[in-house]
Amino acid sequence: MILIIDDDLAVRTSLKLLLKQAGYATQAVASPTEALAALAEATPRLVLMDMNYSLDTSGHDGLTLLRQVKQLRPALPVILITGWGSITLAVEGMKAGAAEFVTKPWNNEALLQTIGTVLSLAEAPADSAPADGAALSRRQLDKQFKFSSIVGQDAQLLHVLRQIGQVAATDASVLIEGESGTGKELIAEAIHHNSHRRGQPFVKVNLGGISSSLFESEMFGHRRGAFTDAKTDRLGRFEMANGGTIFLDEIGELEMASQVKLLRVLQDRTYEVLGDSKPRRLDIRVIAATNRNLAEMVSQGRFREDLFYRINLISVRLPALRERAQDIPLLAQHFVDGLRATYHRPALKLSTRALHWLREQVLPGNIRELKNLVERAVLVSGKEELGPEDFQAQHQRGPVVTAAAGELPAPGTMTLDELEAQMIRQSLAHYDGNISRVAKALGLSRGALYRRLEKYAIPFDE
Repeated sequence: MILIIDDDLAVRTSLKLLLKQAGYATQAVASPTEALAALAEATPRLVLMDMNYSLDTSGHDGLTLLRQVKQLRPALPVILITGWGSITLAVEGMKAGAAEFVTKPWNNEALLQTIGTVLSLAEAPADSAPADGAALSRRQLDKQFKFSSIVGQDAQLLHVLRQIGQVAATDASVLIEGESGTGKELIAEAIHHNSHRRGQPFVKVNLGGISSSLFESEMFGHRRGAFTDAKTDRLGRFEMANGGTIFLDEIGELEMASQVKLLRVLQDRTYEVLGDSKPRRLDIRVIAATNRNLAEMVSQGRFREDLFYRINLISVRLPALRERAQDIPLLAQHFVDGLRATYHRPALKLSTRALHWLREQVLPGNIRELKNLVERAVLVSGKEELGPEDFQAQHQRGPVVTAAAGELPAPGTMTLDELEAQMIRQSLAHYDGNISRVAKALGLSRGALYRRLEKYAIPFDE
């Protein structure tokens, strides 16, 4: 049974009819007093409640009721219903224990999807471990889910895989946090490929590379003639992902003006193509990723709190490679296996000493740095069996290789990351550290440039 709490008879009637057609049993009450009495008699599967029950519309009575509900039934999932202008109030409700919030007027399909997702998460087993309490092994996980693209068997990684395996079947929004190079995109793909949307599109968007002026055209698309340079119709990323999953990478780099537009779409599940005023419906799952601390950015006023709660229904933290050092040999061997085929060198292998040496390295660039190191050693050494010395030479060399003016470095002497870092350093020197001019010269937004400066540990002045 779903308990509906709203003082508006029309809203209660509408919700009861919608949920009955969807196969849910319901009970509807008009006041906090009636709601608490209903909860004392029975425990519903879910509560759908309004935030205002008085003329002052401050929402304080709704927050009070929410706290009373959570005190009475701590595990009971609650979905809040509020107006768009009261999203700040809904965020307070999320802090007080609500599972989700929807805005009035709601979209029936989106509301039912939200209810289904919250129920699935609430009624899922507490852990996917066997009855004896032992954690599932990598072999057992691989029997249940499709994780073939993810290498490793460290306990922290297995915890992540169990977590995403559990939530993949729902439509819950997922926020993947972790340092650069830890494999956030692979985790996003794994969630999609283990979901009921696996046969639909998986669309990746690097938000760090989209400026505020291009955000609407890139994400929503445009019609021919919508603005000066719109020579043809353009399909937006949301439309490409419709029915499937959209992966919003580097969401922490999104400028504030674009955050508002993104929140609108994620909340209402509707958007408008530039040059076309007809609203379009969206049926998508949202997965976001960041290497930043979004909670800290919220406290600093650099990321919208309401957007943070909208994308953060489920949070997954990927461990850095130094936290799962036992997986380094497995990953190195995996990369060598791939390079055998790429470079037609069937005898290529790593010595035991090389594997031991690699395991001891800090590798601040995580899996991405390890992959570059292995490939560079394979290309430069020319040997079939690689030893520690082959990796030491490349690891100690670091990103210092330079090319003569007007020339590209020879293949195997520099990775794309190193080339990018070198170009950023040269641009900073050329423009005397002027971040705006450097970003413009490199075709980046300021946010994207700041991310790369941090990634490559390049010092700069604010």
